Amino acid sequence: MATDKAVETVIVGNYVEMETEGKPTDVKTKISKLFWHGGSAYDAWFSCASNQVAQVLLTLPYSFSQLGMMSGILFQLFYGLMGSWTAYLISILYIEYRTRKEREKVDFRNHVIQWFEVLDGLLGKHWRNVGLAFNCTFLLFGSVIQLIACASNIYYINDNLDKRTWTYIFGACCATTVFIPSFHNYRIWSFLGLLMTTYTAWYLAVASLLHGQVEGVKHSGPSKLVLYFTGATNILYTFGGHAVTVEIMHAMWKPQKFKAIYLLATLYVLTLTLPSAAAVYWAFGDMLLNHSNAFALLPRSPFRDMAVILMLIHQFITFGFACTPLYFVWEKAIGMHECKSLCKRAAARLPVVIPIWFLAIVFPFFGPINSTVGSLLVSFTVYIIPALAHIFTFKSAAARENAVEQPPRFVGRWIGAYVINIFVVVWVLIVGFGFGGWASMVNFIHQIDTFGLFTKCYQCPPQQFPPPPVMNATAPLPPPPGNLTLPHHIIRKP
Repeated sequence: MATDKAVETVIVGNYVEMETEGKPTDVKTKISKLFWHGGSAYDAWFSCASNQVAQVLLTLPYSFSQLGMMSGILFQLFYGLMGSWTAYLISILYIEYRTRKEREKVDFRNHVIQWFEVLDGLLGKHWRNVGLAFNCTFLLFGSVIQLIACASNIYYINDNLDKRTWTYIFGACCATTVFIPSFHNYRIWSFLGLLMTTYTAWYLAVASLLHGQVEGVKHSGPSKLVLYFTGATNILYTFGGHAVTVEIMHAMWKPQKFKAIYLLATLYVLTLTLPSAAAVYWAFGDMLLNHSNAFALLPRSPFRDMAVILMLIHQFITFGFACTPLYFVWEKAIGMHECKSLCKRAAARLPVVIPIWFLAIVFPFFGPINSTVGSLLVSFTVYIIPALAHIFTFKSAAARENAVEQPPRFVGRWIGAYVINIFVVVWVLIVGFGFGGWASMVNFIHQIDTFGLFTKCYQCPPQQFPPPPVMNATAPLPPPPGNLTLPHHIIRKP
């Protein structure tokens, strides 16, 4: 029995290898495989790490100013582990669903499995509907956040245009992601994206240390409860980037290798987020409370400009990561998912970009919007729902006995897995959704009251106008033009 299960698990996801087996490989195919068509465990690791540490890298110092240094570090470690656990649960449920379907001879070669389909196959349509609603809404606002971040970052290089205008421009640029077919095709982009965020993270750390502490720096966080939980939910959002786990797994040739990939990606991400956030907060302290983007406080230099440009490119990549699952859902809804024409599929995907564009213009609150999305959407999408789904999928003894993947021994097998799952649900429901939702909504409403919806340039410094010219009282008046006669009271006597 165990041998049969192992064989079934191994064959999951080998379609690409079966399709290419025995075919001649020319130069074009080799180049395409090198840069374009990925599916290895390394590709999955680059995708997870690159997707997890996007623009949020620039808002973590802001979260540290709300939480304080010690709480900021502890919450990163805690939510990093919790996110890795729920990503593991999602991978287990995907393997379970796909193995059951392949036993029924279902062919997935022209179909991308998504999270709501896993819930549907394992738990029924009600779970599917809830999962679909939360996942699509989260990915929609995740794409919105990337677009807002693009406008926020480019402003620090070129402030001739306001941030709203930059949002129009980058919305058009990000719409080109409709031409990327699937997560198979992010191989070179994931690799480059991680290099870009690595440079940016270490630039923030080194530049802050070289800059030193500003005069009279204060580190008063945590000062208010509302700020504390707002900062905590931004970190919850940071390590909740595994809403695209199923799509990344489906792009793998052997998805059963994914189990530890997200944990390894998280460990690398922590080497970027902890030093950069701690260094910026050490240097600028409470000034970050009014500057949610770390670039705003660092002096302009070629190194900063390079970091801004690299983050812009990376945000384009991350926009594609967040939006591609939405493209798949839309394609399935209109019956275009199995169309083999890339141009037709790209044209069909364009309507997905329009609401993202619009929402980025309505809510340009870079920083506060992360916490709001984290508390209201990420808490359910990638923490509560996966933990509950794992509990209910394997609630019967027969389901646990016939499970494709057994929980690891070091967590206590099924009992340990259930205890961890219940803890995740209770903690995120109370702290993430409850307190975090309250705090982030209060902060979000405050941004609306302060700046207003559709604000033209969020957190931009006030425009500096040149002072009016000063008239010299002793200078003689210019002679009147032509035959113009001056009034008697302003004719100066000799």
